[in-house]
Amino acid sequence: MQADSYPAPEAAAAAASGEAVPSPLHARFVALRDALRAEVIGQHALIDRLLIALLADGHLLVEGAPGLAKTTAIKALAARVEADFHRVQFTPDLLPADLTGTDVLRPQTGAFEFEPGPLFHNLVLADEINRAPAKVQSALLEAMAERQVTIGRRSWPLPALFLVMATQNPIEQEGTFPLPEAQLDRFLLHVPVRYPEAGSEREIMRLAHRRARADLGAHPQPERLLSQPEIFSARREVLDLHMADGLEEYIVQLVLATRDARPWAPQLRDKIAWGASPRASIALQRCARAAAWLAGREYVLPEDIQSLAPDVLRHRVLLGYEAEAEGLRVDDVVRQLLERVPLP
Repeated sequence: MQADSYPAPEAAAAAASGEAVPSPLHARFVALRDALRAEVIGQHALIDRLLIALLADGHLLVEGAPGLAKTTAIKALAARVEADFHRVQFTPDLLPADLTGTDVLRPQTGAFEFEPGPLFHNLVLADEINRAPAKVQSALLEAMAERQVTIGRRSWPLPALFLVMATQNPIEQEGTFPLPEAQLDRFLLHVPVRYPEAGSEREIMRLAHRRARADLGAHPQPERLLSQPEIFSARREVLDLHMADGLEEYIVQLVLATRDARPWAPQLRDKIAWGASPRASIALQRCARAAAWLAGREYVLPEDIQSLAPDVLRHRVLLGYEAEAEGLRVDDVVRQLLERVPLP
């Protein structure tokens, strides 16, 4: 089936007439994306995935070498939306209470009072997340999955706008604790960040030079482009976006292929030890809708699904020993499945 057969009838009629339904929220998000791209140069994919995670109400795992603007990206986002930001540097001696907060004794009253931790901010950067031990990972897992933290016998709800962006350094593995599969599955996307091209790196140098010359005391704060109610309204627009039944079936077949690839790719038999869970299907359809909305469309295309499938499946598929011995990566498996699983 051709891509142009997927739009809803009313959307196809609007496209044929050259008219698009205006969306003030879409224009605001485009302005936000342009502002972030001007500050985080050469990392368009990271910016797009960060906005998709914001629209799809999910969390982001980012993997890349130091110095690739991972922290800068989420700080720039926090400065331009109605949200507070906190960065946590994960280390082996980090305690769960360092994330969640703890009960503090108030001498004036003789009573314990809960002091919220960093997780009670809207945007949380978990830097080098794989350096924290299992207890800290468990505390973060509850926050990501249940949108609450539990201290003793009481549970405390987290803000309605809550996004965790966790980073991993792929270079240095000494003193790290691999993330358990249950926690990896809670991340909406796993995004690799690569080095910028030569032209982008030149622009980065120039931007750093301009900032170094600027008077920091008089440097204006970035304009806030989005309020929290606008973000929630945009999420509702994304959820209302049309997705054809055939594309829903395509997503299901892609995820099923990670569990049993034999009908489509017999050469991958016994190379996938564990396939993706149903959370992958949910994540892929929500991300595809968000990508289509950001592109200014009222319907999802196969390209939206195919472009996001590697980031949705990368951390949810576990390869077996045979695949590792052959040097096969999860990205290679996902690419082969995208090539062989047919559009319905």
